[in-house]
Amino acid sequence: MKKGVMSLLSLALSVSMLAGCGSKPEEGATGGAGGEAPKASFTVGMVTDAGTIDDKSFNQGTYEGIERANKDFGTGLKYQKPAGTTEAEYTKEIGNLYDAGYKFIVTPGFKFETAIFKAQEKYKDAKFVLIDGAPNSGEPDAKPVVADNTVSIFFAEQESGFLAGVATALQLKEGEAGFIGGIQIPPVQKFNWGFQQGLNYANENLDTKVEIKKDNVVYQGTFDNVAAGGQLASQMYSNGVKVIFAAAGGVGVGAIQEAVTRAKGGDEVWIVGVDVDQYNDGVYGDKSVVLTSAVKKIDQAAYDMIKAETEGKFPGGQTLTLDAKSDGVGLPAENPNLSEEVLKQVDEVLEKIKSGEITVSAEQGDLLP
Repeated sequence: MKKGVMSLLSLALSVSMLAGCGSKPEEGATGGAGGEAPKASFTVGMVTDAGTIDDKSFNQGTYEGIERANKDFGTGLKYQKPAGTTEAEYTKEIGNLYDAGYKFIVTPGFKFETAIFKAQEKYKDAKFVLIDGAPNSGEPDAKPVVADNTVSIFFAEQESGFLAGVATALQLKEGEAGFIGGIQIPPVQKFNWGFQQGLNYANENLDTKVEIKKDNVVYQGTFDNVAAGGQLASQMYSNGVKVIFAAAGGVGVGAIQEAVTRAKGGDEVWIVGVDVDQYNDGVYGDKSVVLTSAVKKIDQAAYDMIKAETEGKFPGGQTLTLDAKSDGVGLPAENPNLSEEVLKQVDEVLEKIKSGEITVSAEQGDLLP
């Protein structure tokens, strides 16, 4: 591989996708699909991270996977939205779910690491799914402890970021790109680095000229400051940026809103969405400002863990890394703003990632922060 594409440093275990609680409890649907008797002998609960189940991002993706599992397996479902994002508040809601009989609990986000570390020991007859994090004590240099009743799931965000970068460069051909991240944590950083590598790869191999400057790589510091996202996007667009990859939850929603406002005024501006397909969030009239999205299949991961439990195959004690090869990351199934020729070329790149011909770094190297 040429400059900007380095070897992938994988986690200890990478496997294919497999086919657990304050505020007043917020109830979801319960019972089996179509009134049928439940197929599962357990019920599923979720504690949200910062944001809500309709946040157009991480919480929503997780909830939709649980919701689909409820329809298919009759697990029931209930989610709790904590009053804040501290370990104590997460722990309280996990306890509330457990006390209500929900003993398969799914938690999205690294902020749950210490809460799950304690919960997996306290509630030994419960099962826990921690997405984008590994249970640990929270002490300096603490090592992950994934108990037999817990599974820890990570994604190769750099690979979906890479594909989004290639698609962006191929579709736009030339211009400046920007990146808006939420909190500067590994999953967000990997999206950024993968995107940069994708742009570099396209520029060096596919005759494109889309560049990104250091001043246009910004971490806002939260995942819920919508107004700040709009302001950052406005600054970048005003400085000549044509497309922004926003990996920032609610901050990204603000960037999308700014892009829509400018597009309505006649500007050619674009957004690359994240985590889930955000095309509909950028719709104005019969168009959308969302060029494509760097997807990690959070919904499928949650669904597959629940399905595994119904089959007696819950991978407790394991750390899973879901990547392009396992179909855990990629672009949306439909990309209306990408041409057929671009999609064909992106598919070719995807196959090269799956085969190992292209490796995408999960480390910064000489890339922008």
